[in-house]
Amino acid sequence: MPRKLTAILILSTALLGACASIAPQTETANEQASAARKYQEAITLAGRLSVQYQKDDKDEAIHGSFTWKQNKDRSSIAILSPLGQILATIEVTPDNATLIQSGQAPRSAADVDLLVKQTLGWPLPVSGLRSWLQGFANGSSNKEFMATANNNKVTTRDGWNIQYPTWESNQQTPAQERPKRIDLERQTEQAGKVAIRIVLDSWQTP
Repeated sequence: MPRKLTAILILSTALLGACASIAPQTETANEQASAARKYQEAITLAGRLSVQYQKDDKDEAIHGSFTWKQNKDRSSIAILSPLGQILATIEVTPDNATLIQSGQAPRSAADVDLLVKQTLGWPLPVSGLRSWLQGFANGSSNKEFMATANNNKVTTRDGWNIQYPTWESNQQTPAQERPKRIDLERQTEQAGKVAIRIVLDSWQTP
């Protein structure tokens, strides 16, 4: 084989090998960056909330804000009106959940999601949101899911369709993104099609 042709073949093979080694790194760069995002047991969040559902075959909507504080053993949630009045507070421990509405006696139950649904008339998946607000979930096949800007949809084991359409940089770790907006949808017997939009305005970690 002529030396010139041999040199060309060697050079071509080297270039192909270089491309093969570079391509996977480029494709997984976003995944590697996102993998640095860790689930936070203790976190304080605040944001806005809108809920669309049905009651007595009529469309209903709720708009307001919320605060969310959790640690390993407790979650504390407050739902506020657009004017800042507290509409409901929810306290959750491993053994019990308590919901208090303004002017009403506290109600308690072992299952926080059932308590919220029965009291408010629409479902708010508090138990799932402990993870979903940070972009972590278990999919319908029970496979662990971590949302990224390029992989932002999942259907959970209990039938919630979750989408993370908007992201923002973590000020403490600029290269690491986190969810800014979270959309949840689910068809229910009690409240028809339920659509919940959550916008996170602030994050605080210890």
